[in-house]
Amino acid sequence: MQILALETSTESGSCALWQDGRVLAADCPAGESHSATLIPLAQQLLATAGSDFSALDAIAFGMGPGAFTGLRVACGIAQGMATALDKPVLPVGSLECMAWAAGGGRTLSLLDARMGEVYVGAFTRHADGVRAVGELQVLRPEDIELPEGFQVVGNALLAYPQLLERFAPHTKIQPEILPHARPLVELAALAFARGEGLDPSLALPRYVRDKVARTTAERLADSAVGVRT
Repeated sequence: MQILALETSTESGSCALWQDGRVLAADCPAGESHSATLIPLAQQLLATAGSDFSALDAIAFGMGPGAFTGLRVACGIAQGMATALDKPVLPVGSLECMAWAAGGGRTLSLLDARMGEVYVGAFTRHADGVRAVGELQVLRPEDIELPEGFQVVGNALLAYPQLLERFAPHTKIQPEILPHARPLVELAALAFARGEGLDPSLALPRYVRDKVARTTAERLADSAVGVRT
């Protein structure tokens, strides 16, 4: 079984290849657009593995939440590849990837959503993947609560220092964990084994927050109280 995974929900784009349990991964060059670098990176990764696009069984992509433009890039490229190859797609959530990468049993994933907000998801980790505890949300940092017994991961801990101050004394924190194609392809392989592949035409990004921009009045109001936008 071979699955290619594309992850561009943050500035740190990546791709990974699942090859019968072996995983190879590579990061997009810093400072260059994902749309320009992702396909060449995938070609290089496949060549390194001694494979090619025709050998793939499915294409996985990071469906979000995350950066709106990045989500569209990964989704669009995955759809195009899968359609051309007549293969299914496997959408995988970015917050789920973070929880899987963290290890351990229970994880609160916090991804910086900009505009003074955070993408929030609580998950439990199992042998066959991660399961959400409640709904995914986008919240102000002050509205985020730490469930008992959960570790915390994600760049929102650094983007909003008050979260670090609140949670660090009470639980394990890993602010360096971001969505990445390596955990994505591992979760995708589990989903593929369960028969969860989709027709490429049905694949969509998961935004959680539909609001892309804020009004001038909102930004001025936030700047007055020091909110990061």
